[in-house]
Amino acid sequence: MNLYVLRHASAGTRRENPIVDVKRPLDKEGKQQCILIGSYLNALRVQFDLIASSPLKRALQTASLVGTEVGYDAKIQVTEVLSPGASVAEFQKYIANLGRHDNVLVVGHSPNLEQFLGSLIVLPGRASIRMRKGAIARVDCTRRPGLLHWLVDPRILRGVYTNVTKRSLRKTSRK
Repeated sequence: MNLYVLRHASAGTRRENPIVDVKRPLDKEGKQQCILIGSYLNALRVQFDLIASSPLKRALQTASLVGTEVGYDAKIQVTEVLSPGASVAEFQKYIANLGRHDNVLVVGHSPNLEQFLGSLIVLPGRASIRMRKGAIARVDCTRRPGLLHWLVDPRILRGVYTNVTKRSLRKTSRK
């Protein structure tokens, strides 16, 4: 199984009231990040068998927008295992039950998503990987520990996209 771990895209400033913060949507930049991620995954020809998301609005929106970009037409699986309060043990148990799928995208939150990603590639409690908003990682979970293939940040995607879309003619000298 290839596991794609995606931190929700930009959703503006965190709210002090947790009840209000749960409903915080993506901002304009976050929606653009989702389109960039979807375009990147399309360029890699990635198709998901399952997309799972935290129940919080910003994570669900990220999962939905990226899923739409890559042509995912099944229902997004909403699970508390990807919510901010979930534990590494709950995440590990959840991932262990997804073995029948080839490509799975999970969308969650910092800081536990970073701990989840670290727990897939090293012994528990030994590593944490920084993931910016809208960052996505691919982990091969065929064996334990998993193998981190790549981790892409939205800033990298933005740079790649602008370089690819610019018209670049080879500069030659006419001397």
